[in-house]
Amino acid sequence: MKPLLIVIETVFATLAALLLAGAIGVAGFLYAGVYNVAATEHHTGLTHHLLHYAMQRSVKARSDAVRVPALDARARMDNGIALYRRHCAQCHGAPGVAPEPFARGLRPAPVNLLEPGRDWPARDLYWVIKHGVKMTALPGWRYQLSDDELWDLVAFVKRLPAISPQEYRDWKPAPPSSPGTVEQQVVLAASQAHDLVGSPDAGLRAIYNYMCVTCHAIPGTVNGKPNVGPPLDGIASRRYIGGVLLNTPDNMIRWLINPQAIDPMSGMPNLGLKEQDARDIASYLYTLKESR
Repeated sequence: MKPLLIVIETVFATLAALLLAGAIGVAGFLYAGVYNVAATEHHTGLTHHLLHYAMQRSVKARSDAVRVPALDARARMDNGIALYRRHCAQCHGAPGVAPEPFARGLRPAPVNLLEPGRDWPARDLYWVIKHGVKMTALPGWRYQLSDDELWDLVAFVKRLPAISPQEYRDWKPAPPSSPGTVEQQVVLAASQAHDLVGSPDAGLRAIYNYMCVTCHAIPGTVNGKPNVGPPLDGIASRRYIGGVLLNTPDNMIRWLINPQAIDPMSGMPNLGLKEQDARDIASYLYTLKESR
């Protein structure tokens, strides 16, 4: 038994030494600034393929539960092409349309969507459009677009390989339906916000996606401690919101949806929050009680 134990101990000691050496090597690599992060330089081939493979596997592991609705309605295509022109063509281009100049400086470069439209399942496209991809310029559109609009975009991208430049140029869709003016959204939120029904976990995700962390120091986030706006630790225990509204769930939701409709002098902009996202963010903020 002793020789076997010696062999096992030797193996574990060797593995531990290799792991330690690897950790030291990675730390030294990062500290020395060996990897060039400049966007004017392309990723190495190995880095590009590793990131692309990891992205594909990650999407497939999370998209299986997505249920695909009917995508062949003309209304979906009309709204999808309007949304694509407004939000996507600037980076990805379109049939006969080049991306905007700023897109040439993005790394990795935004892909031409003809190939994903032809080869990717609709559920994978939906997941990527909804959630975006870290370490790229692709945002998650779930906080800007409704679920129907996300599927409208999927319907268009799936049709994209068959659309000629002239067809794309001449397509005249009906204008997309409007969610209403900012004032109408505020009135709607005020009328429906009698009970705070939201998810703190979803609220924390929304806080990142609406970029609240770029102005406020918020407990539970990892974006440092910016001081553009006031820190939000203990916000649940404060008497006022923005110095002007009593701190109630109704008022918190109204403030999050459009602070300048309440205080025109506020430096906090209207971020275009959906009502449910405002409820979720408020739910998270009300977990930030003052420590005693």
